[in-house]
Amino acid sequence: MKVLCFAAGFLAFAQAAQAETPVLDVLTYDSFIAEWGPGPAIEKAFEAECGCDLRFTAAGDGAALLARLQLEGAKTAADVVLGLDTNLTAAARKTGLFAAHGQTPAVDLPVTFEDAEFLPYDWGWFAFVHNKDLTAPGDFKALAASDLKIVIQDPRSSTPGLGLLMWIKAAYGADAPAIWEGLADNIVTVTPGWSEAYGMFLEGEADLVLSYTTSPAYHLIAEEDDSKAAAVFTEGNYLQVEVMGKLASSDQPDLADRFLAFMLSDAAQEVLPTTNWMYPAKVPASGLPKGFETLAKPEKSLLMTADEAEAVRATALDEWRAALAR
Repeated sequence: MKVLCFAAGFLAFAQAAQAETPVLDVLTYDSFIAEWGPGPAIEKAFEAECGCDLRFTAAGDGAALLARLQLEGAKTAADVVLGLDTNLTAAARKTGLFAAHGQTPAVDLPVTFEDAEFLPYDWGWFAFVHNKDLTAPGDFKALAASDLKIVIQDPRSSTPGLGLLMWIKAAYGADAPAIWEGLADNIVTVTPGWSEAYGMFLEGEADLVLSYTTSPAYHLIAEEDDSKAAAVFTEGNYLQVEVMGKLASSDQPDLADRFLAFMLSDAAQEVLPTTNWMYPAKVPASGLPKGFETLAKPEKSLLMTADEAEAVRATALDEWRAALAR
């Protein structure tokens, strides 16, 4: 009997201790929480200072996060969403699911950023990555006129895929359908997300892959391989600013605020360049990793406002579908 009582008492104590540990649920994209992504290091560092249990849940690629939120609504278990970008924030705001963050951090972005619900945590320029022994085209028209093969991502599930739609729309406006018509025979395939597309490129199934100007840094720093480059286009390269926001339905609002602030601290920002392979939203005191100074830097940056991107998203998607259906 005493053994049973002890066991029951120990179980009750363990359950009480577990109940006292607050849990913060963060919804993000697959590559963020991959073994090689920033998630594991972010989790360890934040838990060391918060006394909480930080739980990441992946929902495919970046654009899939919005679809999941729209499906789950206020019943979502997430406290924070990390991985949308400015092409999606207007649509995310319309859901009414996000709360104001109330923070005013100083950030290092190539554009002015102000948003009451969303905070940036990293950024980069979209670019087509290729092997240096390839003479890369200097613009979309040259790419379309070539016989080069490219891999891109689906704009309905992937933020890079959506970014390409916005890039072409921002550069060409009403002439975007003609650009897509020209690119259609260059496209080997359209993948659900970035990882699949980049993997195909590395396996030699395409000459170029839609990625970022920072992608060659991975090969240079992690693999000591300087054979990759990113193409800078004369029309300009489109910016991606990745953001995070807290859910109004969160039962841990204060902890969510702490996490948002932590993501802009040096402890988190110094992790991102060599795990997410993007520029940090706030350059840490230690600066950027050696090798980032070698990366291509477009002279012209393209970026639609959140409202502009939302206004043209459906039209741009229709133009993309029409071109690839032929």
